[in-house]
Amino acid sequence: MTTTAVYAGTFDPVTSGHIDLALRTTKMFDKVILAIADNPDKNPLFDLVQRTELAKAVLEDAKNIEVMSFSGLLIDFVRSVDARIVLRGLRAVSDFEFEFQLASMNRRLDKDIETVFLTPSERYTFVSASLVKEVARYGGDVSEFVHPIVHDALKKKFG
Repeated sequence: MTTTAVYAGTFDPVTSGHIDLALRTTKMFDKVILAIADNPDKNPLFDLVQRTELAKAVLEDAKNIEVMSFSGLLIDFVRSVDARIVLRGLRAVSDFEFEFQLASMNRRLDKDIETVFLTPSERYTFVSASLVKEVARYGGDVSEFVHPIVHDALKKKFG
């Protein structure tokens, strides 16, 4: 039996912290799907196609990771790919309340799908896509926090 886990988010943009977590999860599950959410309420910097292309490029050599995009409820997507695990990253205690609410709602929507929380490697605990975008927007160097492909895409966006 193959165990598939879904690591979902907007990944706007995908950061080194996201990649680290995705790669680490391949040691626990047979297949990991990095699921990029179409969430227009977040007003993303990169559109869904761009975010998906960036993640695919960054993860092209990763074994057991597939990049897909989705819209609608995460739980519906998880069912559609025949997964039973949702992966979520917790950088700080402040993330926990919201993530706990999401996990509880998902459990109510489908009691057979479990949520697994993982913490980032210590060097990425403070890195968020929002912070990366803000620093890049004002000309700061974010090369330490994103793959070179993502770094180039950010430079093109912000000039």
